[in-house]
Amino acid sequence: MKKYLITLIPVVLLGWQSGPERETGISLPADTSLSEDIKPIAAQFKAEGIATRLLGNAHYRKIPLNDSLSSAMFDRYINSIDPSKLYYQASDLEAFEQYRYAFDDYLLKRELDVPFKIYNVFRKRYQERSDYIHTLLEEKKPFDFSENESINTDREKAVWAKNTEELNDTWRRYLKSEALDLKLSGKADSSYLSTLSDRYKYRDRALARIRTEQVFQMFMNAYAESLDPHTNYLAPTSADRFKQDMSQSLEGIGAVLREEDNYIKIVEVIPGGPAFKGKQLKKEDKIIGVAQGDDGKIVDIVGWFVDDAVKLIKGPKGTVVRLQVLSADALAGTAPKEYRIVREKIKLEEQRAKKEIVSIKSGNKDYKVGVIDIPLFYRDFEGAQHREKEFTSTTRDVKKLIAELKTENVDGIVIDLRNNGGGSLTEAVSLTGLFINKGPVVQVKESQGEVEVQSDLDPSIAYDGPLAVMVNRFSASASEIFAGAIQDYKRGLIVGEQTYGKGTVQTLVELNQWDPQESAQLGQLKLTVAKFYRVNGSSTQLKGVSPDLELPTAFKTNEYGEGSEPSALPWDKIASSNFQPVNMINDQILTKVKEKYNQRLTTDEDLKTLVNTLDDFKKAREDKVVSLQESKRKVEREEAEKKRLALKAIGEDDEEDLEEGAPETPKEDKAKKKKDIYITETGRMLVDFIQITKEPSLAGTKKK
Repeated sequence: MKKYLITLIPVVLLGWQSGPERETGISLPADTSLSEDIKPIAAQFKAEGIATRLLGNAHYRKIPLNDSLSSAMFDRYINSIDPSKLYYQASDLEAFEQYRYAFDDYLLKRELDVPFKIYNVFRKRYQERSDYIHTLLEEKKPFDFSENESINTDREKAVWAKNTEELNDTWRRYLKSEALDLKLSGKADSSYLSTLSDRYKYRDRALARIRTEQVFQMFMNAYAESLDPHTNYLAPTSADRFKQDMSQSLEGIGAVLREEDNYIKIVEVIPGGPAFKGKQLKKEDKIIGVAQGDDGKIVDIVGWFVDDAVKLIKGPKGTVVRLQVLSADALAGTAPKEYRIVREKIKLEEQRAKKEIVSIKSGNKDYKVGVIDIPLFYRDFEGAQHREKEFTSTTRDVKKLIAELKTENVDGIVIDLRNNGGGSLTEAVSLTGLFINKGPVVQVKESQGEVEVQSDLDPSIAYDGPLAVMVNRFSASASEIFAGAIQDYKRGLIVGEQTYGKGTVQTLVELNQWDPQESAQLGQLKLTVAKFYRVNGSSTQLKGVSPDLELPTAFKTNEYGEGSEPSALPWDKIASSNFQPVNMINDQILTKVKEKYNQRLTTDEDLKTLVNTLDDFKKAREDKVVSLQESKRKVEREEAEKKRLALKAIGEDDEEDLEEGAPETPKEDKAKKKKDIYITETGRMLVDFIQITKEPSLAGTKKK
């Protein structure tokens, strides 16, 4: 079986050694002038040629280098440099427009002058903004928060500023908004002005140290990421740090980070780490401040590179770090939350599948539903290769848990794959085999058109009773393969949200292997080379797996997931594999289960509250305008906090149950643990299924 990179971990474009000296102990080199133009080096012309050939010939998506692709590259390159439209002016874009349809020619001819010219214009514009910002802050004049002003925090649809005066006004409002946030957090006028001054001095120095390697990487990724969002070029330094990130992610708080729009964003919370166990952080959260120990002062890290942030966040096992965090689903103007986390290495046992039993009352009977939570698809490949008798395996663990649940006489089993971002393809196939006789589980189509069918060959079945699989928007890759197979075999109910939709396969390619005589490092490509297809021939790409029974969601369609990426590969179909459904689920059964669920939506108070609260929250998130008047901002924050607490009260926001992250005793933990309304409702659906299949009219429904 071939080895593929299928986990949902995007390339982390790491930063460079830097960081404020004050209060951190991280040395910072002297100022570097932004007036110097950055120029390409000889090795980059070679890397450009090799990467262009590989992307054109080996990528799954065959898109010719033409004017259409050039236009997409042009837009992506500009956006990667100035994503919030805060530096370039409209006149700059008008001047750049002459290059829109020439980016393909630059790649074919190994030309880099224009991409570097565009970036050097940005450096000059940045210097202008920096001069204005520091002039404003050096006046040491507190902002007037009594004025009735506002700012739109959503810059995605903003237009380029017509002139310097427009940019000055935009930046004045941004600085005022940042100052107001700091003031509302308790900082005095002199303190928030000092914090802002330090923040922008750091940005100046960080940007001044960006050199040719990073600019070339942005240009090549304008091409690579126009093909699909999971294809990336990594310059030599970034490639080295990507490897380090993958090998060192088992230390610290247990989270993969990246920098985006001046924030340190959480890409993934690693199962088994402190953040995972405390349920404090989640994907897409932004870390804006870091403090050491219980009494250390918060260090503002807005605008930092990820390397510098990691130096503060990581630390010796057993020590405390406090993080200021803006939640991914926070409303505009929401105050950050502070979490206390005890650093430690990831405990592998915490990654492993766990079980619990929930009681579901229906009529006069109490049903026992076993829930198996699988945070990721793990496998000890080295142990398996050496034929160790008890090597760690998702399938092996789940099989044991099923046996235990059967001895406890559960009426049905729920497999919880919420937030499971993937893992071992081998385990996704073998886990499916615990619930079916044998047969194909997934099809892998490579770029040349060859299709490989991966099957479960073990005829034994660990569990043949009532089954449900829970998924959400962040169930991805291997999770989608398992859920899709269970759905196609009509083996169990799929409950929750449409999944992420990552149905592509990547491989890492060292560019130096294509030019062994080159002494300079040329970097790597993370290259999409194949797609996953379900046994019925439908791709998991883009559409993911649609649940049989949809639960209320906090997300809009395509707000997160593969569908939110403009260059995502399309959904398509290939021929179905030869498989035999077990037919435990059919349309008649699903209709009856849905009817009972829809009835509860109108009568069950918990569900009614959940739906109304989520609808209210989604509407509130559409408003990106926040007040710059202190009294109004306070009201906005109070309203946002009420909505957050309403979500928390119904179990949607369990990640923040332990606000300070303090360690608890098992007794305290048990006392504070809340009912998960989603598990409860999934259990009810499974009980409905059990009862419905006993009806005489459905007596013919059976396994084959």
